[in-house]
Amino acid sequence: METLDPRTIVFMTTLMCGAMSIVMFSVYRSFRHEVHGLGHWSAGLLLLVLASMLFGARGMLHDALVLVGANAALIAGIGLAMLGTEKFYGQRPSLRLYWLVFCLGVGGIAWWLLVQPDFSRRVALFSFLVFLFYARQAQLVVRHGERHFSSFFFGTLMVVQACVVLARGVSALLNDSASVNLMVSSTQASIYLAVANFMALLLTVGFMTVATRRLQAILERRSTHDPLTQVLNRRGFGDAYAREKANFSRHRQPLTLLSIDLDYFKTINDRYGHMVGDQVLAHVAGIIGGALRESDCVARFGGEEFVVLMPDMSPHNALGVAERIRSLLREPADVGLPPCTVSIGVACQASTEEGLEQLLSRADAALYLAKANGRDRIELDASGPTVARTKSATGTDSAR
Repeated sequence: METLDPRTIVFMTTLMCGAMSIVMFSVYRSFRHEVHGLGHWSAGLLLLVLASMLFGARGMLHDALVLVGANAALIAGIGLAMLGTEKFYGQRPSLRLYWLVFCLGVGGIAWWLLVQPDFSRRVALFSFLVFLFYARQAQLVVRHGERHFSSFFFGTLMVVQACVVLARGVSALLNDSASVNLMVSSTQASIYLAVANFMALLLTVGFMTVATRRLQAILERRSTHDPLTQVLNRRGFGDAYAREKANFSRHRQPLTLLSIDLDYFKTINDRYGHMVGDQVLAHVAGIIGGALRESDCVARFGGEEFVVLMPDMSPHNALGVAERIRSLLREPADVGLPPCTVSIGVACQASTEEGLEQLLSRADAALYLAKANGRDRIELDASGPTVARTKSATGTDSAR
């Protein structure tokens, strides 16, 4: 049986690892704050390229320098990938494990190369140590990976790679050194070298798969959420309204909307600056969100205007929620922000034929009435299906 040239396999893998490192570094530069670990993986791939280049320099450089340096680069590169995977899943990097494995690996390889030459023990030591890195990553995927094909694919590759290097380590201890020498042209060496190098590339693809999955979720969130307050934007709110209106059409349960606007927000910006103004907006969004149920949703409609959608909520109960929001905002903020008040308009879905724009228009009309009547108060739209009594800022009721 004709065997593959080991140097050809290593050369092709080196080229592919270099290309994948560039791709991963490019993604890292664009999304370093959203997706962690990409930089570690990119650096790890570069170290694998360095290791391949050192192996290829045998005959031009001293064998001791080549072998120790190449193995050190391999251990460091695989270890960096492990640290990157830990950062990706939000875990504290295992720096002690990383440096322990690195020092044991480099020291042991140097000992069994220079002091007491033993090729089989060098291979076994290297295999067992990098097995720890792969096993740790497989554990991370099992414990913290989401239930999705990308995580299953990545985790399976890690398990396979861990088994491959473990099998080589066991083979190095049980068989003769020629059976695990990858630079010797043999069927067994060619198969292992091809699988190991192919798996190195597949692992990179696997990590990019789970990273792309997370990037997709981030980009989708960016398209539906306000970056300052982290609540829904107009698009996200429109999608939420469409879902709740469909439920309204089927079950005829009340669907109520609050239109909320900060009072004298321009004065806050002019007096304290736009940075403080942004902090006030984020604070208000947090207060509103904390007063709602899980089934409710809040959105920022630009500037200082917020909109709340409350399914299965009668206008009377919605007034109580609105009053709670108004009262909470009138309390002093613990973070030292300037005090602020809000005016709120309440409107209820009139019919299945009414759309979002019409419902918003009625809620805004009630909001404008609250502004006109002195601000820091709540008004209920009187043209809706249910007319209730409104609660003023002083707590007295007046017919509307």
